[in-house]
Amino acid sequence: MSIIKVKTGGITADAITDALIADDVVGTEHLTANEVDTTALGADAVTAAQIADDAISEEHLDATVITGMTALASEPADTDEFLVSDAGTLKRIDYSLIKGGGITVADQWRLNSTYLVTNSSTALTNLEQVDTDGFGGIGTAMSASSGIFTFPSTGIYLITGTAYLYRENSGAPNVSLQLQTTTDNSSYNGAAISAATVENVSAYEANINLSFMFDVTNTTTHKCKFMANSNDNNIATMYAETAQNTTYFTFLRLGDT
Repeated sequence: MSIIKVKTGGITADAITDALIADDVVGTEHLTANEVDTTALGADAVTAAQIADDAISEEHLDATVITGMTALASEPADTDEFLVSDAGTLKRIDYSLIKGGGITVADQWRLNSTYLVTNSSTALTNLEQVDTDGFGGIGTAMSASSGIFTFPSTGIYLITGTAYLYRENSGAPNVSLQLQTTTDNSSYNGAAISAATVENVSAYEANINLSFMFDVTNTTTHKCKFMANSNDNNIATMYAETAQNTTYFTFLRLGDT
């Protein structure tokens, strides 16, 4: 078969079809910009090395970038990372730096047996966590041993105490409730105190309340206890029940230390 040479000027538009082009004769030198369509690209043919920096923007992203991922069914760990735009610069940030504060510990304890107050300052030891009438706490509970409360985690805690006083015997004593705290697990100091006079009237009742915000920086060294005292011996009681709060103590973790 003879070869006929035809000048390019003699070839009309679209005259050369795929059938007239030999396999593997069209190389990159024959291609100009925008001449490769998606049908000519094989699966995974475009690698990261072929994508220019900053070339992928929001119009190239689909919602399935998020919705197609496995769902996290619990609160993220402190070291889990999020992507943020910091004044236009993409950065990663740990969850520990952005997680909400809020109340993470809420607990309540009460005196579970009535205490006849003496004229010697004494720690209240007959304690139980509130567990009736739909009580609901938040987070890990406080713990108590021999009247000493241990905190479940560090943080700023609001501590409140209420004592229900009842005249048991004849007399008019001044009765106090004191919160003592320690920051070295040894030496306790008065952090808050409240007192009331129990009048010498049959079946006389009174209430005293106190509160204190305690910065618990170490759960091993920072603890607290409640002390009862009277200027007259064995006259008034701090009343207690196991079915409802009468003399009781509340612990709320307000935030980080």
